[in-house]
Amino acid sequence: MKNYIKPIVALFTVILTGCTDVIDVDVQTDTLRLVVEASLDWEKGTTGNDQEITLRTSTPFFDTQSTNVTGAEVTVTNNATGEVFRFTDQNDGTYTTSTFQPQLFATYTLEIVYNGERYVAEDTMNPVPNITDIYQDTEDGFDDEAIELHIVFTDFEDEGDNYLFKFERPQDLLPTLETGDDEFINGNEVDWWYEIDDDEDEEIKPLLPGDVVNISMHGISRSYFNYMDIVIDQIGGVGIFEATPVDVRGNCINTTNPDNYAHGYFRVTETNRVSYTVE
Repeated sequence: MKNYIKPIVALFTVILTGCTDVIDVDVQTDTLRLVVEASLDWEKGTTGNDQEITLRTSTPFFDTQSTNVTGAEVTVTNNATGEVFRFTDQNDGTYTTSTFQPQLFATYTLEIVYNGERYVAEDTMNPVPNITDIYQDTEDGFDDEAIELHIVFTDFEDEGDNYLFKFERPQDLLPTLETGDDEFINGNEVDWWYEIDDDEDEEIKPLLPGDVVNISMHGISRSYFNYMDIVIDQIGGVGIFEATPVDVRGNCINTTNPDNYAHGYFRVTETNRVSYTVE
């Protein structure tokens, strides 16, 4: 038997060492742009003073070098009071402050000066209802054997409330994001449920006993709601009957050179954060 194994091993060695041709792949490139991660979230029960903004540049497909942006000037201004909050450069792409003053219904303006260009963005801080209950069952989802989580809250009486929900397990590569508004639920108690579909191809498992789910619920502006609707649709991937992903623009405008717009979004929200362990 050993006499047969040696020639076979030698043949595979020749085949593997002979495959040395370099294949050049043309990858579509785009202008390197500033990427803004500026989510100022005021978690209920905290002062909301400590906030962080991250700046980097977009990354070429095969580039592995750091794209963190340093040396920028970053401020956030309360448009009603004129109070300016300066974010300190930490020399690693993050800019921080410990003096931010969150104010519901206030509109804030982000200003970034980088490479001689000025970027601005604006958003309004909207309230979020209290979560009054979290429970699990198998009655309301698409799969009557799968566990779903239920988040219970009461929508505010005034119309025009918009929400972003984020569900995340430590073992999942990406969180699940969902948006909702009060068009059909205004002023009522809401039971928002969340279920994970079993996906063997993506190695995604449904909710199982012992799973820890980190949940955040944000009160968001309508403009951010519209933006996230498009982002969530793009995250869904491209199938044979789905639209081709498009360049999703945020609210960061380059006032010096409008064609050199930034990616990302500046948002200010009031936020609930809870963790739930599946039973």
